[in-house]
Amino acid sequence: MISSRSNQQQQMRTSHGDYPGLKKGEVSTGTTIIAIPMVDGVVVGADCRVSTGSYVANRVSDKISQLSTHIFCCRSGSAADTQALTDYVKFYLNNLSVETGREPTVKVAAHLMRRMCYDNKEKLMAGVIVSGWDPVDGFSVYQIPLGATCLKVPFAISGSGSGYIYGLVDSEYRPDMTCEEGRTLVKKAVAHAMARDGSSGGSIRTVVIKPDGNDRDYTPGNSLPFGPTGY
Repeated sequence: MISSRSNQQQQMRTSHGDYPGLKKGEVSTGTTIIAIPMVDGVVVGADCRVSTGSYVANRVSDKISQLSTHIFCCRSGSAADTQALTDYVKFYLNNLSVETGREPTVKVAAHLMRRMCYDNKEKLMAGVIVSGWDPVDGFSVYQIPLGATCLKVPFAISGSGSGYIYGLVDSEYRPDMTCEEGRTLVKKAVAHAMARDGSSGGSIRTVVIKPDGNDRDYTPGNSLPFGPTGY
């Protein structure tokens, strides 16, 4: 009985890689992304690990893509799918800006991303967070999970590591936080997710989005606020 079960598991492992629970053609993905609006900006953050099954293909990837001057997209799911989506959306938003003579709103960017995800939902594996600032709505965050529902939310957490940190962010987030306080919370939350989620790891990238400019920050793996070097 044990031998038979072992042979069956070995066959599944051979057919579908290191994750025997996956279906044929299914790919294991994982990440942790987060976006939190503050009184003076929006803070977005993500881990930097790109994995293919149990193999880490890139440990310093940038999962935060700029769509427009003050609009950013945090990507989770298939790296290839989300990179293609952000390239398309960035192209269309640039054309819209040229035609109208003004910067696109976060709402327009989010719904354009939602439309592209929904129209190709059977071919793509993409869950994204679109956030930023515009003169119409100010600071805003939109979450677009798998299936392409578009939701405007107070803050957004997504990816395989998100389940580990919802309680932490619910407990410590305040709408009146400054961007520095928000960046500290984002780093702390992502670091906790990286410590618990096997598909999140590497280092942490954050961006503070403000009307007068954007500030990028990189935290290497040996300087995390929590984890192997933070205990």
